[in-house]
Amino acid sequence: MYEIPKISNSEWVVMKIIWNHSEITSINIIQQLKDKAQWKPATVKSLINRLLNKNAIGFNKLGYEYLYFALVSEDECIKSESKSFIDRVFNGSIKSMILTFAESKEISETDIEELKNILSQSIKRKG
Repeated sequence: MYEIPKISNSEWVVMKIIWNHSEITSINIIQQLKDKAQWKPATVKSLINRLLNKNAIGFNKLGYEYLYFALVSEDECIKSESKSFIDRVFNGSIKSMILTFAESKEISETDIEELKNILSQSIKRKG
C-alpha cells in the first residue's frame, strides 16, 4: 500500500504553493514565498529537495528549468496528518478530540450545529 510522506511544517508551506499550480519552477516558488517566509533561496531549494526525496513532488526538465509538480494530493496529506494528530494527541480517539473541542470556548454554536449535520450525514451514508 502507498504511504503518504510525512511533511514538516516548512515543507507544508512549499507544498501549498505547489498544490496551487500544475507545474512551477523553484524561482516562482521563491517569489511566492518572499512575503510569507524570510527564507533564503537556498533554504527553499533544500525544502524542494527534501520533498523530492520523500516522493511528495516530482519534476519535468524543460531546458535549464525544472518544473515541479505534486505527486500527492493536498486532500491525501490532510487526511494522513489528521489521523497522525488524532493518534498522537488523543490516542486515536476521535470522540476525545471532539469532546475536547466541544468543551472549549473556541468552538461556536454554529460550528457545533455544522458538526452535528456532518455526523448525521456520515451516519446516513454508512447505514
